[in-house]
Amino acid sequence: MILNRIPLLEEAGEESIFLWGARQTGKSTLLKKLFPDASYYDLLKSDEYTRLSIRPSLLREECEMLDEGELVIIDEVQKIPALLDEVHWLMSVRNLRFILCGSSARKLRRCGANLLGGRAIRKVLFPLVSREIPDFDIERALNNGMLPRHYLVKDAQKRLEAYVGDYLQQEIVAEAVVRRIDSFTRFLQVAALSDAEIINYTNIASDCGVSAKSVKEYFSILEETMLGYMVPAYSKVVRRKLVAAPKFYFFDVGIPNYLLRRMPLRKGTAEYGHALEHLVCQELKAYLSYRGNAKPLSYWHTSDNRYEVDFIIGDAEVAVEVKSSSEVSSSDTKGLRAFSEEYPEARLIVVSMEARPRRHNGIEIWPVGDFLKRLWNDKFV
Repeated sequence: MILNRIPLLEEAGEESIFLWGARQTGKSTLLKKLFPDASYYDLLKSDEYTRLSIRPSLLREECEMLDEGELVIIDEVQKIPALLDEVHWLMSVRNLRFILCGSSARKLRRCGANLLGGRAIRKVLFPLVSREIPDFDIERALNNGMLPRHYLVKDAQKRLEAYVGDYLQQEIVAEAVVRRIDSFTRFLQVAALSDAEIINYTNIASDCGVSAKSVKEYFSILEETMLGYMVPAYSKVVRRKLVAAPKFYFFDVGIPNYLLRRMPLRKGTAEYGHALEHLVCQELKAYLSYRGNAKPLSYWHTSDNRYEVDFIIGDAEVAVEVKSSSEVSSSDTKGLRAFSEEYPEARLIVVSMEARPRRHNGIEIWPVGDFLKRLWNDKFV
C-alpha cells in the first residue's frame, strides 16, 4: 500500500526544521523519500553515534565541505545534544540548512542544549491519518492504531506488544528520570484506564502506589516524549460552572487497546466507543497541526457532571460529540444542546456509526467516514 503523507516540510527549501514525533510514526521514511540527496546522519547507528558523541566537532568539519545552502539531516538528534552547538555554527557561518529529527526534546531541554534560538521551525509528525490511506478501513484503524507498521498488517497484536514492551520502557529509561520501571509500568496500565478521561492525579497515584507528584511527572514524561497529550478543559464560563482538569490521550489508539487488552473491539461496547472517540481526537489534533491552525482543541464538561461535549474547536466555534451508536438518539445530543444554550452560534456535530448524514434539530449527524473526509477537505474548520 502506498501512503501519501500530508505535506509537512515545504519550508525545508529555505528554513531549518526541528521534526518531532513518536517512534515509528514514519519520520525517517518520510525524510529519506523527500530528500534522497541530503547529507544524512543516523544516530541510531552505533558507529555513527559513537564517533560523533566522542567528537561532536566532526559534524562541523565534515559539513564544512558542503556547498552553501545544502541540506543536512540529523536523525535522533536528542541522543547527542552537543551537536546542536555545531549545527548553530554551521547555520550561522556556512548558511547550511538542517532538519533535526527526534522523538523527544525533553533531554535537550533538561541538559540546557542549544535549541538554536528560534532559527529552526518546529514541526510534528503524527501517526497516519485517514487522508493518507487509500481505502481507509475504520475497523482496522480502531483496532490496530495508526502507526504505519501497525495499521498495515491485519493483526497488530504482536507489533503492539513489541512496541509497548520494548520501545516505551526503553524510551522512558533513556530519559533517566524514572527510578523504578516497575512503578512506571503500573502507571502505564492505570493511564490506559484514564485514556480519554478527566485526569485525577490523586486517584491515579493511589492506584499506582506512588505520590501524586510522581504521577504528574510520569504524565509529563509521556507528553514530552510525544507518547501522549492533554486536551484541556474549555474554561470560558457563561452560566454553568465547568470542570477545569484536562483529559489525557495516548498519541495512538493502539496503545491503550493493547494495555487494556481490548482487542478485537466489538461494536456496541463501551470500549468501542472509547476507541472511536480517541481516533477522532487523533484526527482533529493532526488536522489542526498540519493545517497550521492556531485554534485550540478542548472539551466541555459541567462541574455537576450533567453535560459534556467531547471536543470544542476554537472559541466555541465547533462542538463535536462522538457516539458509536448506529442510530443517534436525543439522549446522545443533550450535551450539545446544553452547549448550544450558552453558545448559540456554535456549529453542532455528532460523529457516529450511522449509515447516512442527516440533520436533527440543528445538529449535524455524520457517519465517521464522511466526517473525516470533510474534515480533511476543510469543511468544518
